[in-house]
Amino acid sequence: MSKVQLGVIYGSRSCEREVAIISAVQLMRHVDREKYDVIPVYIAEDGTWYTGSRLLNIATYINFVPDGGIIPVELDLHAGSGALLKREAGKGPFGRPSERLAARLDVCVIVMHGLHGEDGTLQGLLELANLPYTSTGVAGSAIGMDKIMMKQFFRGADLPVLPGTWYTHTRYLREPEQVMADVREKLGFPVFVKPANLGSSIGVSRADDMASLRDALDLAFSYDRRVLVEKGLDKPTELNCSVLGYDEEVTASPIEMPITSEGESYLDFHEKYLRQGGSKGMASLQRQVPAPIEPELRDRIQRMSCDIFRMLDCKGVVRVDYMFDRKSGGLYITEINTIPGSLAFYLWENAGLSYSRLIDRMVTYALRAHEEKNDRSYAFTSGILSSAALGGAKGSKGAKG
Repeated sequence: MSKVQLGVIYGSRSCEREVAIISAVQLMRHVDREKYDVIPVYIAEDGTWYTGSRLLNIATYINFVPDGGIIPVELDLHAGSGALLKREAGKGPFGRPSERLAARLDVCVIVMHGLHGEDGTLQGLLELANLPYTSTGVAGSAIGMDKIMMKQFFRGADLPVLPGTWYTHTRYLREPEQVMADVREKLGFPVFVKPANLGSSIGVSRADDMASLRDALDLAFSYDRRVLVEKGLDKPTELNCSVLGYDEEVTASPIEMPITSEGESYLDFHEKYLRQGGSKGMASLQRQVPAPIEPELRDRIQRMSCDIFRMLDCKGVVRVDYMFDRKSGGLYITEINTIPGSLAFYLWENAGLSYSRLIDRMVTYALRAHEEKNDRSYAFTSGILSSAALGGAKGSKGAKG
């Protein structure tokens, strides 16, 4: 039986590119090589796609130089092709350039964090190419990436979120004092200020007064043109739950409680990735699994996480993050990560599912979703083109329903 040609796509033009590299190399080391041929597909900072065996080594990305078997490739967008093509220069002064097959992908594991990959853009490209892929689809990925849209979606679904408001950079430049006064009036202090389309806590900061609010807004707007401001809680407990599945087959993981440094009220980029050295990504973060919480709270988080998974029509592995206010007993959704750091494999290992088996499940769901999509009818013959051709402009107007 031939092996599945498993393309692992990662990197991209994102502030979280380095985190995605770590997550992807982790994943490729855990793939069952008896079942899959692993084809790394690295999208570099300038947007160039590369493949080659040297990409399996994390050291390759330090001062990245694409030589020694690392070759630039392009994805053939003809539906169902799955080909990665290498462009070769023509021979001689009049030789025409040509393309040759570098690899062919059967299914793609998307290991992207942030823009240009986790946000639905790469998913849309793979939909056009009619290639199966492991992550949530276009719409769910887009909503899950944009914190402002995500919050409005959760609020519309009657799910618990913290009070918040949002602003554009244009408005902030035009009336900064009014924006800051609006935050103080609507939310008070403290607040957390977040770029709308970034993850890994990049650009996120806490403001406790007007001076720190200005600094926080300046920082967030340096990363995005839209910024979310949320009401802060006094030393909340962070709780995270992963969900695995597709369609009606949905399972929640054990819940983790990340441990912050003393005096810190939230996990910033340093806490998540650098305090323990960073070589293992989110897997290196200090945490308690399962979280020391009451069974009722555990069940509520797991149930809500599965509901969110279904609402956004997710696929594969996601992680939903929460804040719990022990004083009031309030539970609030922070965000959904449709491609979580390290693919949240450490939570599933705690549930008895090894990383290699987790990858198998993700691939199975990707192939099932792809098969179901291709079973649907996307053609409807109405005769409208014939009417338009025969009747000219009037014919096309007459066919309008």
